[in-house]
Amino acid sequence: MEIRNVGVEEELLLVEAGAHRPAPVAEDVVARSPRDRPGGDRLVEHELKREQVEIGSPATTSMADLHAELVRLRRAAAETAAARGSTVVAVATSPERSEPSTTPDPRYERLTAEYGLLARQQLVCGQHVHVGTASRAEGVGVLDQLRGWLPVLTAVSANSPYWQGQDTGYQSFRSVLWGRWPTAGPTEVFGTVAAYDATVAELLESGTVLDDGMIYFDARLSVHYPTVEIRVADVCTDVRDAVLVAALARALVDTAASRWQAGEPAPPIRTVLLRAAAWRAARSGLAGELVDPRTGKPVPGWQLVGELVELVGPALDRAGDAQLVADGLARLRAHGTGADRQRAAFAARASLRDVVADAAARTLHG
Repeated sequence: MEIRNVGVEEELLLVEAGAHRPAPVAEDVVARSPRDRPGGDRLVEHELKREQVEIGSPATTSMADLHAELVRLRRAAAETAAARGSTVVAVATSPERSEPSTTPDPRYERLTAEYGLLARQQLVCGQHVHVGTASRAEGVGVLDQLRGWLPVLTAVSANSPYWQGQDTGYQSFRSVLWGRWPTAGPTEVFGTVAAYDATVAELLESGTVLDDGMIYFDARLSVHYPTVEIRVADVCTDVRDAVLVAALARALVDTAASRWQAGEPAPPIRTVLLRAAAWRAARSGLAGELVDPRTGKPVPGWQLVGELVELVGPALDRAGDAQLVADGLARLRAHGTGADRQRAAFAARASLRDVVADAAARTLHG
């Protein structure tokens, strides 16, 4: 069996060097960013807010290559940002207070006008993992099979405890903020490509979304690539955590595809329970309880992580990722998630500037 390609998109916060406040300099940073090749995409791209940029790795089958590419792209973005007196930080929300501003782009401006305060406040940074699929039919089968396990990826990646100058009490407050969009969150079982396409068409026809770029499902078929795109993770400060999330996501997709190919029915989990499970993961991360997708009952977070690893173990072995995942989870147990590390940085002097400074340094560490 071929190893599936994987690629990662990361949204990064732009902050003033030294002061660590969000910096509205994205247009200049993107304009200064080099292209990967003549006529190709820039290394750094725009996002909704002028205080953030996006980077995206090429597809690869190697987690070592993915790690190296994310380090390269983060450092390239930081080097470009330095020319504007700023740097990039891989945190999913800004710890410091900010009044984010919209990137001057017709679509973004229309989105801000249509969605009001929701759009004006939407300075959040996620990690999107693309995993290759053989067909759209396989992709829909994967979406139906994996939906119950996605909150575990949120918990593993949790990296947004602070927002607008305060501790939110959440491990992933980005997830809560993101969930306010009309199409965000878990989905029903689709069953067929036709049903998936009909759902998207109905949302577009409802007038509640501007275009298919606003289909913000927790996992969706990519519009541009032959992939399933998993969108539940916070951007991770430590690039090793980003690669861990990508390895787990690929193994989950591979396992889901195998079950679909074998004709196993999708688990009949009610979407309302999936929403509750997603909230629980955002609130507790790995430190508390998560919702077991098979029983709907609360279980210790680390126990459910172990059961996910057991479930996807054969896929991890096929891809050669079992040791990487074991090492990554051992590191999280020893040092905590991104949210834990942010709170530890704050505890030393009760300083949010320390939180940002620490994250800025770790963002560019190889």
